[in-house]
This record gives sequence, C-alpha cells and structure tokens, in this order.
Amino acid sequence: MAEKSKKNFLVQGSVLAAAGILVRIIGLIYRIPLTNIIGTEGMGVYGTAFSVYDILLLISSYSLPTAVSRLIARELARSRYRNSRVIFLGACIFALISGGIMAAFTWFGANFLVGLLEMPRAAFALKTLAPTIFMMAFLGVLRGYFQGHGTMIPTALSQVFEQIVNAAVSILAAWLLFQKGAALDAAANQTGYYASAYGAAGGTIGTGAGALTALLFCLFIYIVYKPTMMKKVNRDWSTRVYSYPHALKILVLTIVPILLSTTIYQLNSIIGQLIYAQYYGEGYEAIWGSFTGQYQLLIHVPTAIAAAIGASIIPSLTRAVEHHEFEDARAKMASAIRFNMVIAIPATVGLAVLAAPILSMLFRRTDTDLAVQMMLIGSSAVVFTALSTIMNSILQGIGRIWVPVRNALISEVLHIGFLALMLWVFNIGIFAVVLANILFYISMGVLNYLSLRYIVGYEQEIHKTFLLPLAAAAVMGVLTFLCNLLLQKATGSNTLSAIVSILAAILVYSITMLLTRGIEEEDLLRFPGGRKMAALAAKLHLLRG
Repeated sequence: MAEKSKKNFLVQGSVLAAAGILVRIIGLIYRIPLTNIIGTEGMGVYGTAFSVYDILLLISSYSLPTAVSRLIARELARSRYRNSRVIFLGACIFALISGGIMAAFTWFGANFLVGLLEMPRAAFALKTLAPTIFMMAFLGVLRGYFQGHGTMIPTALSQVFEQIVNAAVSILAAWLLFQKGAALDAAANQTGYYASAYGAAGGTIGTGAGALTALLFCLFIYIVYKPTMMKKVNRDWSTRVYSYPHALKILVLTIVPILLSTTIYQLNSIIGQLIYAQYYGEGYEAIWGSFTGQYQLLIHVPTAIAAAIGASIIPSLTRAVEHHEFEDARAKMASAIRFNMVIAIPATVGLAVLAAPILSMLFRRTDTDLAVQMMLIGSSAVVFTALSTIMNSILQGIGRIWVPVRNALISEVLHIGFLALMLWVFNIGIFAVVLANILFYISMGVLNYLSLRYIVGYEQEIHKTFLLPLAAAAVMGVLTFLCNLLLQKATGSNTLSAIVSILAAILVYSITMLLTRGIEEEDLLRFPGGRKMAALAAKLHLLRG
C-alpha cells in the first residue's frame, strides 16, 4: 500500500513536472521573438511589471491551490465529502473577494507601484495584468480542487494550454503595440520610451488570454466531474458539516502562513530589484532585462520539477499524516527530495558548461555576454531553489505551515544584508543580486531540513541523493564541454553544437547513473512509462543486478 502510494504521487508529480518543463520551454521559446521585438530594454520593463504582478498575484490567490488541495485532501481522507464541497465553495467566495480587490488595486495603483522601482513606463504593462489577477484567483481554486482529489492532470493540461495561447497572443500583441509605441516616439521626437512600454504591455496581454483559456478548460473539467462528486456528497451522512463562515475561517488560517512564506519567496526577487535600483539609479532596464529575461528564464526551467513534485506531495502527505502512516510519509519525503536532486544537479552543471552556446542560440539578436557570466556564477541556484521548494511543500503537507514562514524571514534578512554588502562595499553590481539569491535559497534549504529533522526525525540519505548524481554530472560536464568544443570547430554552427551537446549530456548522465546504480530498476518503475524504460535499460545491459 505504501509503495503504491509513493509511486502514485511520483507519477502524478512527474506528469505535472513534464507539463511544467514544457510550459517553461514554451516560455523560453516565445521570449526569444518577444525579446527580438521589444529589445532588452523592453524586456526590463516587462520583467518589472511581472515582478510586481507576481507579488500581487501571491497576495490574492497564489497560495489558493496549495491551501485548497491540502484541506480537500484532508476531508477526503476522512470521507467527509460534504465538507470538501463546502471548502470548495468557500474558496470560490474567497477568490471573488481577494481577486476582485487585488485586481482593482493593480489597475488604480499601477503608477505608484512601478514608480517605487524607478520604472514608470512599466505601468502600461501592469494595468493590462489587472484582469488576469481576478481570473487567476478562480483558476487557483479549481486547480487546488483537482489536486486535492489526487490528480494533477487537469492542472498540467491547463498549464500547457495557458502557455500556448499566452505565447501566440503575446508575440502578436507585442508586435502590434510596439509599432504603435514607435510611432508615438517618432511623433514626440524621442527614442524607445513608448515603444518599449507598449511592447511590454502587448506581452502581458497574452498572459491574460492564456489565463482565460486555462480557466475555461478547468471549468469544463469541473462540470464534467461534478455529477460523480455530487453522488458521493449525497451519500455522505457525516454529522459534522462545516458552515460557510467556518470553511472561510479554516481557509484563511491555512492560506495566511502559506501566503506569507510564498510571498517572502517572491519578495526576495522584488526586494533585490528595489535595492539594486537604489544602487544603480535610473537606466538599468537593459541590465535587469538580461537578469530576468535571460538568466532567470533559464534557471526556472529545471526548477519547475520541484514545484510540480511539491504540488503533488502536499495532498499525499496530508492523507498519510491523517492515517498516521508516518513511515510512508518519511519515504515520500525521501523520494521527492531524491527525485528533485537527480534532475537539479545535472541541470546546474549543464547550464554552467553550456551557458554561452545555449544563450547565443536562443538570443541571437541580443547581447548575451552578461547573462553568460551570471549563469557561470549562479547556475547552482537550480539545486538550492529545488531543495528549498520541495522542503517547503513537505512542511506544508505535514501541517507545519508556519515553519517555512519563520525560515523564510530569517533567510530574507540574510539576503538583504548580504546584497547590500556586495553592492555598496564590494561594488560587484548585478552579480551581487545573483549571489544574494543563492544565499537566500541555501539558507531556506538548511533551515527547512533542520526543521524536518526536529519535527519528524527525518534523516537525509546522502549517497544516492547527492553524491552519485554529482559524480555523474561531473562526468557529463567534462564530456559535454569537449563535445561542444569539437562540434563548434568541426561545423562552425553554434545551434547544431548546442543541441547535440544537450542531447549528449542527457545520454551520458543517464547511462552513468544507471551504471553506478544511482538509478535502479525500482526507481524507473515509479515513473510514467517506467516499465518501458526499465526494459530498454535491461536490453542495453545498463541495469546492474
């Protein structure tokens, strides 16, 4: 039973992780023409609007999927179907209130908010995101509802549809509005002000179109599934049924700590920008565009796995704790952390080794030298972000939702102090932001681990979780570097050498992990399509007995 449960959450997490990576890849691809259309300056404006949007989205609804999935999973574990429905409807009321208030605040407060970041032209883009905040609140409730029932598929599919529509609309709208802004600049005899502002706003229109698509899709799935769920609700004769005020109270008490810890995570980025803006002054759009539009964009692709496994493990851990299956819970923690490290460690090495060819391939028309330097210094952010993120989710899943808040506050104090020191004492510019972000995630990871060790006696396995992936990634890194170097000289094509080197890196790492027993047959069988992968590995004599 425990093994089946562990496999199920990994399968569901893998589905969501695959969708998350696909979403990040689509985001990576569409940012290329978007950057070519509006330039790095426009991307700096676009990134600033999104930094503010992320915080406002956080406050209104970002914690809703986690809170709703945890509460619904708890009620379903107790077979209280009527309570699960009351929580869902209460969450819809909460979304209406919080989403409406925050959308209005975004629209009317846009000029003030972006003014704090010394980038007033980002107000156009931020205002376009106001309706998206309202839609995302309801979308968060629906995704949390499905996740609480133990399925990540509606969330995964809605994310993919959302991003496809987002990409198409963003590129078209950015091009149209950039032309309009350029015409206004020409009329005013100035360069770039309205073009970058309007172009960035065009990019954010796609975000709203994508959110609407995902919301309609999830509503359709809910309507189809509703009759099945209502049968269970009607057969539920529980005497303790929540009132809507009580459901809202439970929601708020669950949302607040999750919201605070996640907000601090996001504030980490915007506080970094605020401090850097004070250090640099006006005119830092292009530098910030390289940081958010190139460096962070690549870093966020592999970290999507941590977010996906985190989303899947919360309801799974909640059910295990409700049934007092603590050994099963610890096994799930170990599987989730190991799964993340097996991906994050080689991703860190790969991004460092192939930083220049990948960025040159993706952003041919823009200068990538600064982003390459940031990647060489800061690719380790992938490992530490993944580790802190999954441990955050584990703590939330076992009901210790205030612990990540405390840990995040401590880490943020360290982040601010270190960033100020690196900027004003050591004067290292944007690299201070990169290093300070890494310190924040290291601190979160260490504090979260110590908390887990104290609360549930969790002891982290080191050999197969960290050492073997690190050794395999080191082999991969050396061979990938040589492969790229030789292909560059032989073909003269950066794109060809980058693509082949990436494929070679995946192949070398996978084979090395199998040969060193970093990945065994039982590990493969826990993943979607694991039987086929195990059969292929056995035929190639890569599985050692």
